Amino acid sequence: MGKTEIMAARSIWSGSISFGLVSIPVRMFSATESKELRFHFVDRTDLEPVGYDKVRKDTGEHVDPDRIVRAFEIGKGRYVPLEPDDLDRLDIELTHGIDICDFVLLDEIDPVYFRQAYYLLPQEGGEKPYRLLERALDEAGRVGIAKVVIRNKQHLACLRPFNGVLVLETMYYADEVRDPAALDGDLSFREADVRKAELDMAKSLVENLSAEFDPAKYTDTYRAELLELIKQKAEGAPLPERSEQEGEVVDLMQALRESVERTQRGRSKGRRAKKVS
Repeated sequence: MGKTEIMAARSIWSGSISFGLVSIPVRMFSATESKELRFHFVDRTDLEPVGYDKVRKDTGEHVDPDRIVRAFEIGKGRYVPLEPDDLDRLDIELTHGIDICDFVLLDEIDPVYFRQAYYLLPQEGGEKPYRLLERALDEAGRVGIAKVVIRNKQHLACLRPFNGVLVLETMYYADEVRDPAALDGDLSFREADVRKAELDMAKSLVENLSAEFDPAKYTDTYRAELLELIKQKAEGAPLPERSEQEGEVVDLMQALRESVERTQRGRSKGRRAKKVS
């Protein structure tokens, strides 16, 4: 992971983790930070910044598109313009290639490093080697760790098979993953005393709630509720009452015990239903 930040990363959300009857209040922090170069739009005549609405930020004057060029800010108010021809001067193999460095086990990569997934399909003439690589990775149980330049940033990436095609998953570099010590919070909780009985009960609850991963099982219920709320508001229908947040469970052991008992009853009913069917 990256070195400790000079300024502590601040919380961006607060809420709770819930499983069974157990509720754990938490704060959320961004685990990663992008280190890609950020470009500005400037007027090529004098390198003054131009907004997305194509007006100069200093005067509000409209700027014709052919006068707008991307630039990198090297100091406060000091810009270096980059023309399309400049980018063509870079190594063609570097900017148009996916260079595989190693083949590793997917389980060796912590999900915190994953960023954005892209499907790759073969161009004409590349069908057979594409299929060969996809099958080789699939049967070897390995993924390729590669480097690729996308939108003027060189990404670390994972090349892996998925449903008969290759997926390129961009990744964060190690120095883009924040060290937990850089967070604006006390990490002494890692030394909290956990009793064996509590741990055994928690493991039982995890086991009772365990299942095979089926992505189709999960839907965006918040989006559905939000769209319904918008629809009701547009139609002038009465809006639902504001929901109150559930209170925190104080007795941890009691909550664990009741949760385990509930999940055990649920599993027993499920098994009986399967036998009947």
